[in-house]
Amino acid sequence: MTAQTGTSDAVTTVYQVSGMSCGHCEGSVSAELSELPGVSSVKAVASTGEVTVVSAAPLEEAAVRAAVDEAGFELVGRA
Repeated sequence: MTAQTGTSDAVTTVYQVSGMSCGHCEGSVSAELSELPGVSSVKAVASTGEVTVVSAAPLEEAAVRAAVDEAGFELVGRA
């Protein structure tokens, strides 16, 4: 899901990530994705595997996949 937020130009995208099982997992994924250029916030939820990313512009899926891989998890795709 990609959606424009109300008054800003931010883009919110929800990704599905497999392998997260705890708060530490959420933190690892969030930390890696937060380092991508233009990302302003990341919220990972281990119980659902969903990771919500708010960025200034749409992110390249390859960059998101590389960040999730670096954290030790697998990007399934967009939720």
